[in-house]
Amino acid sequence: MSRFLLFISLMILAYALMPELAFASVEGTLTAIQAKVVNVILPLVAILGLLYAAFSFISGNPNARSHLIFAIIGCIVGFGAQSIVNFIRDLVN
Repeated sequence: MSRFLLFISLMILAYALMPELAFASVEGTLTAIQAKVVNVILPLVAILGLLYAAFSFISGNPNARSHLIFAIIGCIVGFGAQSIVNFIRDLVN
């Protein structure tokens, strides 16, 4: 089951990134991949982590509190990723 889930995850990731890989410009490709990761993948992973923490909490898992804390941190990173990237980019330039 875990191999199947890994395979499906890799296929979704490849499908999400494939159109951007056809461009000839490396900078354009990296910008497109960054935009796809920051705007699609990170928020999706944050939401899935929050759902996992909620199901863990509902099922009475003793580690539910740590799952919830990590999910909230993931949501903060996932939804604030574009701002974090822009902040770091402004510091470097």
